[in-house]
Order: sequence, then structure tokens, then C-alpha cells
Amino acid sequence: MRQPLIHADGHVLAAIDPSVYGRSVAGLAAWAAGRLEAPLVLLHTIQRNLSPPAADLSGNLSLGGQEALMAQLADLDEQRARLAQEHGRILLEQTRDQLAGSGGVEAEVRQRHGELSDTLLDLEAGVRLFVLGKRGEHADFDRGQLGGQLEHVLRAVHRPVLVASRAFRPPQHFMIAFDGGATTRRCVEMVCASPLLKGLACELMMVGDAENAALREHLAWAKGQLEAAGFAPNAGIFPGHPEAVIAREVGARGIDLLVMGAYGHSRIRTLILGSTTTQVLRSCPIPVLLLR
Repeated sequence: MRQPLIHADGHVLAAIDPSVYGRSVAGLAAWAAGRLEAPLVLLHTIQRNLSPPAADLSGNLSLGGQEALMAQLADLDEQRARLAQEHGRILLEQTRDQLAGSGGVEAEVRQRHGELSDTLLDLEAGVRLFVLGKRGEHADFDRGQLGGQLEHVLRAVHRPVLVASRAFRPPQHFMIAFDGGATTRRCVEMVCASPLLKGLACELMMVGDAENAALREHLAWAKGQLEAAGFAPNAGIFPGHPEAVIAREVGARGIDLLVMGAYGHSRIRTLILGSTTTQVLRSCPIPVLLLR
């Protein structure tokens, strides 16, 4: 039996942290929740092992000294944990209040301990859409790397993930990166079935030889599906490498939301799809909606 195209119930869950992406994540999640008419949940996770491991000084200490040092370290860990929890509580409450004050958006707040990917998997059954920032508070911006937690999440969860850029603005013009395969065909079907992007300007693009009859047939199918769902897509096939072509066309056409297939869950699909997905996420300065 085929899985349903979209989950029509559940909430939008936004993973909030103190990074520069936090406000954009909240704004994009509130926008998505409004479009989907879904409840909004703001989540902050506190990772375990907040403090670095202490050096082993046991050989230099007496038994009493060792016990005193261990007691001090335990107290420090407890203080760090309390501070992290309080900081997370304040962050969640401030974000909730900002959404309520600026747009009248109501949100539930939750705080959990543990790795973000594990937490999201635990909560996934009640989620319709995840919203995350491209990078977290400890990411290396200068090197343009994605946040390590984001990559773990994208490879782990099964729900759609909306990846926020650094600045939020309500999307008006989206592009689907389409390759004719089963994953991106399902992406087109999911866009057609969901209210999330209804009424927005739509672009549909493939990368390859425009004279290839099979590609033109795939593109005609996708365009027909979108038109039947009420979209008016501009469709085209462009030569070049997918990562470069997608980034170029996003900039040239004023796209403010990109839709594409996410990482696969098998090792082979991860190797095939992972590099393109990662490179596009790194290079495109706009939100990316990743579907399976």
C-alpha cells in the first residue's frame, strides 16, 4: 500500500537555537503554519555533555583531593545544566512573544535534552513539517559549511524539512528542481497536494540536454501535474552541472524558495543524492524545502 503523499494533520515544529538563524527559523515556521493552518511548536534542545572532559589528574592527587575535585566538577556540570536550561527557556519565551506581538501567531514551546536528530525522530509522529536553520550557533560561517546537526537530521527524518536562510521574508516565487526520477516526481505530487505553496509563482527546471526526448517528456508530465493543481509554471531544461545551474537560475529569476529532493535513506541513494543536496544548500541563500 502506497504511503500518503502528505500528512494532513500534525504541527509545524521549528528547532530554535541562539544562532543568527533563530529569528528566520521562527518567522518561516510561522509563515508555514499559517499556510497549512497547523499548530506551531517551538523546540529547543540541550545537548548532553555540555562541558569538555576534564584532564585526568588522579595520579597527582591524594584520595581526598580526588574526591574534592570530583565533587567540584559535578557541581560545575550541574550549574552548566541549570544555566543551559534557563537560557533555553528564555530563548523560547522571547521567540514565542515576538511571534505573538508581530503577527498574532500563537506557539507552544518545548525543551528537550539530547541530540537534535534523535529528538526530532522521537517527535516525528506528530509533526507535519520540520523547520531548521541552515547552520547552528557553532557552525563555521567563513568556510560555508552546513551545520553538522542539520545534515544528521536531513538523513534521519522522514517528514518534509524546510531549511531557513539567514533572513526571513515570506516566499512569493518558488522553483522545483526536477530530474524526472521517482523522488522528484513525488516532490511534484506533494507540492500539488499541499496548501503550503498554493497561489505562489512557480518555476520548474531540469538540468540536461534540452533536445533529449525523455527529459522533455518528464518535464511535460511535471508541468501538467502542476497546471492541474492550479499552478502556472514556467518550465525549462538547462545545460550544465545541477549545483551550478540551480544556483544561477535561483539568482537570475528572483526565486525565494527552492523545492528539491532530500537525501536518500539507503547508502547508495545517499551517495548519489547527498552531494547535490549538500552543495545546493551551501550555495543557495534562500530557504530550501526538502521532500521525499
